[in-house]
Amino acid sequence: MSYKSIDTLQEALSQSMFMHTKDARKAAGRSLGTIVEIITFYFLRQWGVLDNISIERPLPEYGNPEITHNVEFTLHPVLYKTTLKVSLPITAKKIAKSLDDSWVGNVALKSNALLDNRGVLRNACLIAESDKELIVANLLSIDWNTKTAIIDVCKQSSRAYSMFECKRVGVEKGNKKGPQTIEKAKQGAYVALTSSSLQKVWNENGEKLGLIYMKGKPIVKPYEELLDDLIDQDELTDNLILSVGVVSNHGNWFTSDNQNKELKVLSESYDWLLFLTDDGFSKFITDLLLQPKAEYIAVKKAFEASYSDGKKMNVFTKTRIDYSAHVALCRYFKENIKDIEGWFNIIAPHGYNISGLHSILSKLSKKSVIGL
Repeated sequence: MSYKSIDTLQEALSQSMFMHTKDARKAAGRSLGTIVEIITFYFLRQWGVLDNISIERPLPEYGNPEITHNVEFTLHPVLYKTTLKVSLPITAKKIAKSLDDSWVGNVALKSNALLDNRGVLRNACLIAESDKELIVANLLSIDWNTKTAIIDVCKQSSRAYSMFECKRVGVEKGNKKGPQTIEKAKQGAYVALTSSSLQKVWNENGEKLGLIYMKGKPIVKPYEELLDDLIDQDELTDNLILSVGVVSNHGNWFTSDNQNKELKVLSESYDWLLFLTDDGFSKFITDLLLQPKAEYIAVKKAFEASYSDGKKMNVFTKTRIDYSAHVALCRYFKENIKDIEGWFNIIAPHGYNISGLHSILSKLSKKSVIGL
């Protein structure tokens, strides 16, 4: 590690790149939170579920759909998929014109650009949507000679089957832990506990049970056993949301072996809780932002352009990112995915490794939707 902890790195960033801001340490901390989200997105992308990803979608509470909560990433069943060749820049309107009427006849078109004329890419770009469907586009490659691109367009069900949330709270100087750590833990726990048709309940002995209604009848079993049963079914269970949390250690969450109250709250609420270690986080920052090889220098440039004094646009987020940085990130994750998998400790479920989550997400991505 270039720094003994991410807190040390945050302090170093605050004294260099963020000196022009009103609260340099807080600004540096926000950039680190963005990096956790970027790691999560490109990790999922490399795991082969890109077609299923939507970003910042409102997730309804089960049984109370009028209340929704935006989460970083949701995974959705793919109903249809097509590959198109389009000219640059790539707007939603241009994509829609290339699709059959059956795709766009009953959806509301968005004003998003998959790739704008400044070379800024929109990951999992929402092209259009209706109450039941989302049309999402992803850029595969560009031919700069002909100024054309190959893109994938997916029609997703609006009903998600999994959600990912990223949680990171920095330590204010002079404090032992971030003052809003427990509040962020409660927020994440609440969404995880209220979004799925498979509900968590505890008996008098502290055993976590699963409760789900199937054809109007309640089924109760030990939680993990019931979750495994539902995952193994041929079709996706209606409104089942596999909840995954990604947290990072910055003097707040401690470690998988030394959990504090906040981490315990999250581990009891999410189906899977991934702990991004300081070693893994520092490896990403060192390889891509501090000491990048030539093939990754575009990532550093996008980061610097996004946080320098007088910046015009942030081009280093999970949603909007400089295209050259995107290409470099895709390469980095493809070449290093096995090492990157080792960046995460599994807090919950106990005794599982990360390959188990990969297997579950792969299995769920191939299932059909009941009633569709």
